[in-house]
Amino acid sequence: MADYDLAIIGGGLNGVSVARDAAGRGLRVILLEQGDLGSAASSASPRLIHGELAMLERWAFPRVRAALAERDIWLRIAPHLVRPMRFAVPAHSDERPPWLLRSGLWLYDRLGSASNLPGSATLDVTHHPIGNALKRPFGTAFEYSDCVVDDSRLVIANALDAAERGAVIRTGARCVRADRLDNWRLVVIDRGRRQVITARALANATGAWTASVAEIVLSMPPPRAGAFQISHIIVGRLFDTENIYVFQNIDRRLIFASPYERDFTLIGTITHPFKGDPAVVSMAAADISYLCEATNRYFRQRVEPSDVIRTVSGANMVVSSRMSTAGDGATTVDARRGAAPLLTIFGGDITTSRLRAERAVSRLAPFYPMSPRWTANTPLPGGDFEWARFEAEVDHARERWRFLGDADAQRLVGAYGTRVAAVLGEAKERSDLGPTFGPQLTGAEVRYLMAKEWARFPDDILWRRTKLGLTMPPADRDALGAFMADAHV
Repeated sequence: MADYDLAIIGGGLNGVSVARDAAGRGLRVILLEQGDLGSAASSASPRLIHGELAMLERWAFPRVRAALAERDIWLRIAPHLVRPMRFAVPAHSDERPPWLLRSGLWLYDRLGSASNLPGSATLDVTHHPIGNALKRPFGTAFEYSDCVVDDSRLVIANALDAAERGAVIRTGARCVRADRLDNWRLVVIDRGRRQVITARALANATGAWTASVAEIVLSMPPPRAGAFQISHIIVGRLFDTENIYVFQNIDRRLIFASPYERDFTLIGTITHPFKGDPAVVSMAAADISYLCEATNRYFRQRVEPSDVIRTVSGANMVVSSRMSTAGDGATTVDARRGAAPLLTIFGGDITTSRLRAERAVSRLAPFYPMSPRWTANTPLPGGDFEWARFEAEVDHARERWRFLGDADAQRLVGAYGTRVAAVLGEAKERSDLGPTFGPQLTGAEVRYLMAKEWARFPDDILWRRTKLGLTMPPADRDALGAFMADAHV
């Protein structure tokens, strides 16, 4: 008998989503991630849960409708991580005409008609707060609803749910060989130790490594796909409103400027083909300049490359049209007679990741019995409240832990939802939480992240479990590293 029903290589959003779905259907699951969960493209996304408005220009109406339905599901099952936002598109005379934008947003509203989010509107930005940050030529803007998400924490929440349903999650575990017989036999180097495990089916969910894992580890032909790079820049806060600005650039690409961690702005996205090591993805100076110039067409406050605080880049697979009719990732199942099944899943966006995993696991149903589909109606850990009650959850946290400031409570509820108590416990004063690192991170939170969320190194906490690396002084980063090295969890 095999050790597991399903072994998954890759701990990005696709991998952990498959692990969650499969574990909840009663399968014995193990997930192997050579680094940290979500440490590649899954934490370099535009952080949007949306129907992808630009797809309307390609007449991809079924794709937009499906994505908007998933947007509503995310609001139900992850209200702490997914937040509704109003998106503002300033009308630029040199780009898409206002009538086209108005028509597109009318259709967008119709395709998402089941949603409770507000519909689109036309704004006179000369007398509206949205116009305060814009240059004077913009008198009209179009506003519509979509959502933002904490991409890295979405990965962790899926992994947590999978683990609580019986899945084994191993980080720092690299699969170096997989032999395909009646079962899969995997050779794994787990933090320096060699181990052999067996599984009835295998999933290759390694993102930009999909082709190399297929060739080197599985000794199989790689899928017909290429890699692309996605990049963003982070600068200081450029506007006071809680809107996301959508800019039409001269090449018709849409550029998003989003509020980011209270004091910053995330600007992107720029994509192009990628060649090289997916573990080392850097943003070219020309791409930084491109995003700065695109932003400067609209905002009064200029952004120069020297103003960029941090760049965010990752590599993922791009899917050929022959492999995906939906235009959202690729999923294939290789089930040769007498051989263990191989599931390959890559590409796609955050919005449809849950649906993509659900369909992928369902394709394994002919090989062993499993429970029905379930993830659309079950909250992720910490998400057992209605999204309209987010502020009420923040107020509840401040009442229970009176030493919390508003910024602290907002961040903690936005990360852990109703599970804030797992981090703060019975603390009566801030000093009960141990040492502090920077303005917000405490020893209690660090211990929780190490014990429950697979954090091993400072970067796992500073840039993925949280984004507190943006505000933490170097001395505190060093102190955090020393604390984690001495911590016993």
